[in-house]
Amino acid sequence: MREKITAALKAAQDDEDKRRMATLRLVQMAIKDRDAAARENGRDGVSEDDVLEILQKMVRQRDQSAAEFEEAGQLDRAEQERLERSIISEFLPTQIDDAEMRAICEATLRDIDAHGLRDIGRCMSTLKERYPGQMDFVQASCLVKDLLKSSAPEARAAAKS
Repeated sequence: MREKITAALKAAQDDEDKRRMATLRLVQMAIKDRDAAARENGRDGVSEDDVLEILQKMVRQRDQSAAEFEEAGQLDRAEQERLERSIISEFLPTQIDDAEMRAICEATLRDIDAHGLRDIGRCMSTLKERYPGQMDFVQASCLVKDLLKSSAPEARAAAKS
């Protein structure tokens, strides 16, 4: 991942694409900052999973900033945020859409035999293991919670019979 970002930065420099260069430098600095913090805590830097997490956080920040700029009527700044988001997103795995996420969550609940809200942690661990960086896990957690809530009365009714 780091090599891809470095190569993309070099290509942007060759093309003299200032916005792309600035965005990729921000990405590199965010990764270097996390590396430094990890080393201070006695680790060897951040893993590829941590790099994915950094990129996902940067994408979420750009989405939020774009919405705020749009509400404030600063459409040019909102567009800049969206452009940065698209540049950062190039380095993320393809994201799973909402319908597919729902099907995956339902299948995972069946796979791990989840029956109640106490199983959310187990389900989320399984999803993170199977689909690293491919879905919004905050959204997935809400979906899993809703699925477990809606299936809980059925499970209790079946247990009583």
